[in-house]
Amino acid sequence: MKLNYKRTFLLGLGFFGISIIWSIYNSYIPPFLRQYELPWWLVGFVMTFDNIAGIIIQPYVGQLSDRTRTRLGRRMPYILLGAPLAALFWMLIPIIHLNMPHVTPTLALLTGVIILMNIAMAIFRTPTVALMPDITPSPLRSKANGIINLMGGLGTTLAFLGGAFLYKMYPGLPFWVGGAIMLTAEIVLILVIREPQEYYSHADAPADPRPGLFDTLLQTLRDVGQVIRAPEKSALFIFLAIFTWFVGYNAIETFWTSYGREVLYAGQIAAGQMTADQAVARASSMLTYISAVFLIFALPAGFIATRFGRKRTIMTGLALLMVMWLGIYFIHADLYVIATLILSGIGWALININSLPIVVDLVPEEKVGSYTGLYYFFSMAAAITAPPLVGALMDLLGVRIMFLFTPLFMLLAFLCMLGVRRSEPITA
Repeated sequence: MKLNYKRTFLLGLGFFGISIIWSIYNSYIPPFLRQYELPWWLVGFVMTFDNIAGIIIQPYVGQLSDRTRTRLGRRMPYILLGAPLAALFWMLIPIIHLNMPHVTPTLALLTGVIILMNIAMAIFRTPTVALMPDITPSPLRSKANGIINLMGGLGTTLAFLGGAFLYKMYPGLPFWVGGAIMLTAEIVLILVIREPQEYYSHADAPADPRPGLFDTLLQTLRDVGQVIRAPEKSALFIFLAIFTWFVGYNAIETFWTSYGREVLYAGQIAAGQMTADQAVARASSMLTYISAVFLIFALPAGFIATRFGRKRTIMTGLALLMVMWLGIYFIHADLYVIATLILSGIGWALININSLPIVVDLVPEEKVGSYTGLYYFFSMAAAITAPPLVGALMDLLGVRIMFLFTPLFMLLAFLCMLGVRRSEPITA
């Protein structure tokens, strides 16, 4: 049994495009919102809109795509619908923000467009991710997920490095260029990837039952209840671990560029050595250390898990993140900050590459889309929880509190992983 590397790299184009958008989103939307004089907790709340859309829509689309049979397959129709709409609304964001006064009506319009963009992204994200287990046998999924996350890391690195350069030229350019790249990547994915033959149907084939949105939300909650009540608790503990490590990581991801402008480069801004926009761009470019190392380590992380086990590999990554981000609270030297970002790329690869394969191996093939949706349910719940929570703490205790908040939740995730008993590939 061998992995089809060419097909898997092409499949990774979907995650490549998605990663570009979210990296730019987390880097530049919070500084945009602060220009409307919003408190940190409210900036954090607005930043949860993508995750609120995800937690409502993504499980629904995951279950719906499981039952879809069309001439395009079961996942592709949702990619074809969501990607163009997401690109359109995404490119409107800087047009509204940069060409209108920073007043309440503009904020309302900007918020509406952000909501529409997030709904469109949620439509095609779960089907894109679910394609990997659809076309990859269980023992090869860690390696395949490594390649897909390698492509995602490439997109993130391109967004941080190229986005910072474009942002210095004009703040709208990262949005327009990023949106065009994402749309092109999704179109290529649609054209070159073929789903398994059983997921196609002819127009005259009988229609499968379609879940309603409300029914699917109830089914998601029932699925969560089944996970909680199951005698074997591996699924419960892996989902709790996913929730807690995403709470911790989202605190840094959401507010890092704001930390750069408000704290890291505040002295240079006050001294007139750089503008606030330049500080945001420089802080964003620093995240290239994480994404570039993630990019390099994505494939090795899958091979490491194959050799030493997924659970042990994830726990090693959690311990590394916990120690390094706790250290940055006490150690302010530039060299330590850079070392933390580099090692965080390694730790995040060890975690992210191997978590989804554990989840999808806990269920039969017909529920892969549903459990992919649950994976996003818990990760999105974390992303809804983290920004307003850490934002409120920042309002009370200062921006640097995130460097205590994140290690605490990495520790909780480490403890949750101790309860995961079924974590390795299915070989039978």
